[in-house]
Amino acid sequence: MEPIQESIPDDGAGRPPGVAPATPPVRARHMLPPKGACWYCEKPLDNVRRFCDKECADAFDEEKEYTR
Repeated sequence: MEPIQESIPDDGAGRPPGVAPATPPVRARHMLPPKGACWYCEKPLDNVRRFCDKECADAFDEEKEYTR
């Protein structure tokens, strides 16, 4: 019989003092304001969304990565 491993949330107890938990990097697309059109292909959108689909969002991120 194998031991049962329970999922316990990380409360930082095993981390050395002063070390912050890892946070995902902020992508450039998250800082863009909605403009009523896709930021990549210019397809008309509502005033909430920034991209028409995941492919455009990923392509935008990839393009930004190469044009730094």
